[in-house]
Amino acid sequence: MPTQYAYFQKQFVLLSEARLPVMTHAFNYGTAVFEGIRGNWNADEGQLYLFRMREHFERFVKSCEILKIDLPYSLDEYCSLTLKLVEMSGYQEDMYIRPIGYKSGEVIGVKLHGIANDFLMFVAPLGNYIDFEVGARCGTVAWQQISDNMIPTLAKVTGKYVNSAFAKTEANENGYDEAIQLTAGGHVSEGSGENIFIVSRNTLITPPVSDDILVGITRDSVMTLAREELGVETIERSIVRSELYTADECFMTGTAAHVTPVIEVDHRKVSDGGLGPITGRLKDMYFAIIQGRNPKYLDWCTPGYARERVGA
Repeated sequence: MPTQYAYFQKQFVLLSEARLPVMTHAFNYGTAVFEGIRGNWNADEGQLYLFRMREHFERFVKSCEILKIDLPYSLDEYCSLTLKLVEMSGYQEDMYIRPIGYKSGEVIGVKLHGIANDFLMFVAPLGNYIDFEVGARCGTVAWQQISDNMIPTLAKVTGKYVNSAFAKTEANENGYDEAIQLTAGGHVSEGSGENIFIVSRNTLITPPVSDDILVGITRDSVMTLAREELGVETIERSIVRSELYTADECFMTGTAAHVTPVIEVDHRKVSDGGLGPITGRLKDMYFAIIQGRNPKYLDWCTPGYARERVGA
């Protein structure tokens, strides 16, 4: 049986023992950054593959810099700690790794400077975030995407995700699976936790950084696969809402969501309401890769267990 552990206050402890004081600055003010790293279980090999772990920590370090969180770890140390935590926990199913850099000082006051920082990390099982086999029914919502000059969108800041929570709940309460948020200027930005693509005339189109998106690692992976494996280029440009209605295909990408087809937007079917050919090929390639089944892209996957097979 797996056991949930955490790396907390510079030691490995049972997850149940990892507790923060109620005056912790990050708890009171949302002054923390995080990452989400997928571990994908390959039952045939008895192995758990961590997808693009190092790239996630590269982004994590940049998020920490933006929020003035100074931590004494190198990229190699982050990766080593992650592998030890995964090995200790022993999951034999898809799982999720959550590293967090946070303002740990017990300080009352809205600021970023002069406050102690710390790092924690935990793992948890995580199955399908959205029913990607059928496809997602999405709705544009009233909650606009936060602008980068409000909270930096290139950093995964915990406090920013209150905005995402409002959007997700509005969409769910209106009968949709996921939200699509617009910028203050009315351009398509992203989902509550996913990047978004449309397909038009055999070309991928996705919003640019200037439309307040998080630059997703799955987003980058899909753009690479489309170019290298399908010969399909990606244009990064602003998308207006009506283009979602007239697209040939639409899909979302994210660590939790993987590659999720969007079959409906605002009660309008995307094309015929089924899985489009480009989306389908990208989804199949992506799932083979994250489970370590494509030798060409094994450098994107880090085995979670040192032994070749669990139990060997």
